[in-house]
Amino acid sequence: MRNPSTRGLLGARDLALVAVFVGIVAAFGLVPAFQPTGLAVPITLQSMGVMLAGSILGARRGGLSLLVFVLLVAAGLPLLAGQVGGLGMFTTPRAGFLVGFPVAAFVTGLVASAAARPGREYDVRWGFLANVLGGVVALYACGLLGVMRFAHLPVDEAFTALWVFVPGDLVKAAVATVVAAGVHRGYPGLLVRERDEQPEPAAV
Repeated sequence: MRNPSTRGLLGARDLALVAVFVGIVAAFGLVPAFQPTGLAVPITLQSMGVMLAGSILGARRGGLSLLVFVLLVAAGLPLLAGQVGGLGMFTTPRAGFLVGFPVAAFVTGLVASAAARPGREYDVRWGFLANVLGGVVALYACGLLGVMRFAHLPVDEAFTALWVFVPGDLVKAAVATVVAAGVHRGYPGLLVRERDEQPEPAAV
């Protein structure tokens, strides 16, 4: 039985997984981005890395991996699609999506972990829902604020502009679900462990 004093803390294996997914999201940035005409936000594969981090690692570890990624970008490492980085990225229309990466991974992991049960296979329907709620809905909510702020668009125009991303992101959600299902078949218990190690509320 795990010592209650260490419950909720990340071990060496957890930190290694976090580091792996920082690398995976960075690697997706090597795939050339597609820049739709009239949009200042590129279409990249990195949002699929966000979905994978949450659906494979769970809320805490998935969210932490993307938080580390964002901090490395802020430190100047060219990890974003197009090999760019630095604090200047946080003053562009893509800033909302960038800041939303850890939020989206956390939400994805939270929803995916909610259905995790010992001895049960990864539920692809629930996994797809987790990817859509986290990697599309939560990420777009953050991205919308960035587009409004830095592209100087009213909410209706910003919302309309983001619709071009939806079909591709739904495909990414489906692909991420299939990949996550394969990973969980090979390494069962990742999400169960994440869920069961959530810190308990302090007694009053």
